[in-house]
Amino acid sequence: MNAAYLQPEVSLDAGRTLRADFELRNDSAETWRADEGFAVGYHLFDAETGTLIVDGARVHPAGEVPPGAAARVHLEIAVPPEDGRYQVLLSPMRENVCWYYEQGWPFLLVEAATREGRSSVAGVRVATASTLRRERALRSLGRAFVLPFRTIWKNRGLIRVMVRRDILGRYRGSFGGAFWTVINPLLLMLTYFFVFGVVLRARFGGDDSRSSFALYFLAGMLPWLAFSEAAGRAPTVMLEHRNFVKKLVFAVETLPVNLVVAGLVTEFFAVLLYCGFLVATRGSVPATVAWLPVLILPQVLFTAGLAWFLAALGVFVRDLGQIIGFLLTLWFFVTPICYPESQWNGLPARMVAVLGKNPIFILVHAYRGIFLEHAAPAFGPLWKLGVLGLILFLAGHAWFYKLRKSFPDLL
Repeated sequence: MNAAYLQPEVSLDAGRTLRADFELRNDSAETWRADEGFAVGYHLFDAETGTLIVDGARVHPAGEVPPGAAARVHLEIAVPPEDGRYQVLLSPMRENVCWYYEQGWPFLLVEAATREGRSSVAGVRVATASTLRRERALRSLGRAFVLPFRTIWKNRGLIRVMVRRDILGRYRGSFGGAFWTVINPLLLMLTYFFVFGVVLRARFGGDDSRSSFALYFLAGMLPWLAFSEAAGRAPTVMLEHRNFVKKLVFAVETLPVNLVVAGLVTEFFAVLLYCGFLVATRGSVPATVAWLPVLILPQVLFTAGLAWFLAALGVFVRDLGQIIGFLLTLWFFVTPICYPESQWNGLPARMVAVLGKNPIFILVHAYRGIFLEHAAPAFGPLWKLGVLGLILFLAGHAWFYKLRKSFPDLL
């Protein structure tokens, strides 16, 4: 211990001014002298982000403070009027040399908060910089797990309005209107069916019929439609909505989520069409389709995490949209959607092992299982995909949240 804080008293008046009174005892081996720049001051931080807001006034001792002696300190601190939580660090310092709390000395920590224009003191204690860093790291870790889900839930109404606006606005003025939400995926699936099922005569298993190929192919397209729509548009979503980012108080982290939800809307209509096709060709929809929500959950986590990551990166790399377009095309063709996975047999075993860990392949295989093979999803690959999806979801949001402050300057 290099300093001790004796009998600290902290009060707050109606004008949001903190008054701190305490005795500061010199437990170091040096004499504290005002003419050598020694003083006591304060730093005011935003408790949520750790950002320094105020480098406050200094108070110099009336005379020398030799080792073992104490000096009375009185400081007045204005608490910001903006809503939030704040931390005030009161510490010895030497002008143009250092703040002693940064050197590991203890400091007096006052925690305050402002809510709806009213300030309050939450706590007063002695702490160290290492203690504060650990506490902030734990809070950041907890916030990383909670904030993405809380943001989506808090802004669920905004997301619903924005998705509706996006879908209707995409086809405004066209003859088909919102029906293009159904027509577009249908035409895309018919195109791939014609190329691979009719022209190239690709087949799944021992059934050579075109209807069997269509069922297996279209089952694989269901997760791909939702994923590719969100991932393909994510790099440019911030550019498309730059007015929201620059001029309005707007939850910009919901913009990539809007793409994920819009993709799910597309998949929803595609699933309805597919179930109709199943009834027409096989007479019924299997009960194992009830497993579909279990597959959609890791799919949404994985897609949202990737969308957050690409949306933030797209602000800095304007060519990312073109790069992702190429990568999605490559991703589609290395995933056995329009051909059976048995065609991997001619590839090296190491390459097959890598391709088998493709998250979209896991979803495609599971979709085909529940729709066509009356089988529940394999638990092993599914829980691994769920863990991967959750990690990417949390990391993607943290990446976006960290970079979002720089968006207005770059857009």
